[in-house]
Amino acid sequence: MPMSHSFSKRLSPILPDIVDTFGTPFHIYDETGICDTCDTLNSVFTPIEGFKEYFAVKALPNPHIMEILHKKGFGFDCSSVPELALSRKIGAKGNDIMFTSNNTSLAQFTQAMGHGGCILNLDDISLISKLPAIPDVICFRYNPGPGRSGNHIIGSPVEAKFGVSHDQIQAAYEKAIQMGVKRFGIHTMLASNERNYAYMVETADMLLDIVTDLLQHLGIRFEFINIGGGLGIPYSPNDQPFDLAAMALGIRKSLEKFKEKHSWVPGLYMESGRYITGPHGVLVTSVINHKQIYRDYVGVDASMAALMRPGMYGAYHHVHVHGKDHLPVSGPVDVVGALCENNDKFAIQRPLPKTCEGDILVIHDTGAHGHSMGFNYNGHLRPKELMLQKDGSVALIRRAETMADYFATLDFAPQVMRFI
Repeated sequence: MPMSHSFSKRLSPILPDIVDTFGTPFHIYDETGICDTCDTLNSVFTPIEGFKEYFAVKALPNPHIMEILHKKGFGFDCSSVPELALSRKIGAKGNDIMFTSNNTSLAQFTQAMGHGGCILNLDDISLISKLPAIPDVICFRYNPGPGRSGNHIIGSPVEAKFGVSHDQIQAAYEKAIQMGVKRFGIHTMLASNERNYAYMVETADMLLDIVTDLLQHLGIRFEFINIGGGLGIPYSPNDQPFDLAAMALGIRKSLEKFKEKHSWVPGLYMESGRYITGPHGVLVTSVINHKQIYRDYVGVDASMAALMRPGMYGAYHHVHVHGKDHLPVSGPVDVVGALCENNDKFAIQRPLPKTCEGDILVIHDTGAHGHSMGFNYNGHLRPKELMLQKDGSVALIRRAETMADYFATLDFAPQVMRFI
C-alpha cells in the first residue's frame, strides 16, 4: 500500500502544525520507516556470504539520510563527482563506494580514484585505457542484450546505452588483467521498479553463469556479483509488494549451488534506492486554486520541479486530502502545478474528496527520485526537505531553493575571447 499505516499514524496528527511552521510545499521523510526497511534488508540477506548494500545516491542525495544508511552498514552507489563528494562527506571511502558512471571523463575517474578510492564499475570496454592509474578493484557493467528483457523505465538492454556487451565481456576482463588489475567484480542493472522477485533471482543466475565462464577462460575468482537495484514498490493501492524474503532465498540457493561446484562463492552486492527510501517520503502541498473548463482542475503550490515522475513517466503516485479520508469522493480531477507545461500534473482524472483552498494534499512515495529529479524550468524552485525523526520531532534537512540560488550562476567574473 502507498504510505505505510505506521508513517501515516505518526505524521497525520502533527501535519497541520508542520505546515504552519514550515509552509508548503515540502518533502518529508520518515526516519523510523527508513531504519525498519534497512533492518529488514540486512536481516533477510544475513545468511549470504559477503552481502553488502550500496544505496543508490541518485534516489535521495541528502547527507542526513545517507548518514542513517551508513550507520546501518550500507555503502553508496555513485554515478557523478558530486555524489562521490556527498558520500565522502559522511565518512564513506574505499570499498564503501561503488562508482558506476556512464560516458565517463578523465576528470571523473581522477576524482573517483583519489581521496581514498572506490570500486570502479566501468560501463564500456574503451574506458580501460583511459584510466589514470591501475585500480585496486575493477568491475564491468554487463549488458546481456537480447538475452534478457528490461522494462519501460530502463528500456530494453539492446536499446540501452549502458554496459559492456556479451561479445565484449571476456575481452574487457582480459584487458584489465593485462593492465595489472588483480581483484574483480561484475555488475548489471536491467530493470527499474521491478516487483517480480523471480526476475532478480534470474539476474543473479545470469551473472553466476558469466562468472563461471570467465573462471574457465581467464581463471578469475570474482570477489562479488552486483545485481544492481530496481526493486519495486507498490505505488498503487492495487499493487502487490515486492517479496524480498523470496528473492533472498532464491539467490541464496543459487549461491550455495555455485559454492558446492567451485568450493568458493562471490559476495552479493546490491544497489537499491527506491526500495529503501521511496515509501518513506511524501510531498506535502496546499490547494491554492480550482478551475473548471473541459475538466476540473485542482491547483496546488507544488509543481513538476518537486516531483517529475508523473510527467516524465506517466507514473502513478497515490494522493490523499489530509483530514478528508472519511468523505466520499467526487468527480475525477486533475491535480496540477503552475509550470507552463501541460504534463505538470500529479494526478490525472483522479477521484478525490471535494477540496477547498487551503486543504493539504499528500502525494505518496516521493522518498526516491522526487526531490533528486527536480529542475528549474520556468524558474520554478525546488522545495525544502524535512525529516520526521524517531523521537517525534521534525527537522529541516534541506532548505528550499531561493531566487538567489537560481541566479547564482549569473554572478561571475567577465570572460571574453576576442579574435583580431
